[in-house]
Amino acid sequence: MRFLKLLFLFLFALPLWSQTQEEMKPVETDSLAPVADPKYREDQFYATITYNLIQATPPGYNQYSFSTGLSTGFLRDMPVNKRRNHSVALGFGYSYNNIKHSLAVQQAGGVNTYTPLSSDKYDRNKLVLHYLEVPLELRWRNSDSISHKFWRVYLGFKASYLFYDKAQYEFQGATAKVTNDANLNKLVYGTYLSVGWNTWNFYAYYGLTPLYNNAVTINGDKLTMHAIKVGLVFYIL
Repeated sequence: MRFLKLLFLFLFALPLWSQTQEEMKPVETDSLAPVADPKYREDQFYATITYNLIQATPPGYNQYSFSTGLSTGFLRDMPVNKRRNHSVALGFGYSYNNIKHSLAVQQAGGVNTYTPLSSDKYDRNKLVLHYLEVPLELRWRNSDSISHKFWRVYLGFKASYLFYDKAQYEFQGATAKVTNDANLNKLVYGTYLSVGWNTWNFYAYYGLTPLYNNAVTINGDKLTMHAIKVGLVFYIL
């Protein structure tokens, strides 16, 4: 009887021991190397942060604080060679620009006036511009589909359509706002360059079109200002 009890316990413990052994088997990992994609594309979403530096300004004009430029959008990458490191990209995007400066825009009788002010004549003064953009790029890079760390040089041309603008002047608690200024150019053009490695890419834009069209200051100086933007651009697949 004692032998039968020991045999029964042995038979009962055997499946449990076998199951434990199976659970302890090491899991095999996939050892296959990444396979290159012969039809990969690069850098199809972008975002920039820049400083707006205004050029060709009238006498008495100054900037203060940080004139912010932000943009984001999508670019369709279209490689033109077998290695796919040369390409053309066409896209669509949005741009926000907050220019903090001394040019006060005021409206009287439906007519806008433009006055360069000294710093003691305003508390805050800004021009906010919202654009829809169509960028076109010529691209060179030394990338492949496996590693996303590579050098890039992208040369671009951009057409921007102004769909909303606001000039806001504040002094001693009073605020004056002018929106949809007819003297601003609705369509502006510019060229740009982005150069960098991996995440960090330098970005520079040169505006070919002045911000204003046929506008003059109260002193009779024509407004021929155009924007230069410098900053960083970030690309995402």
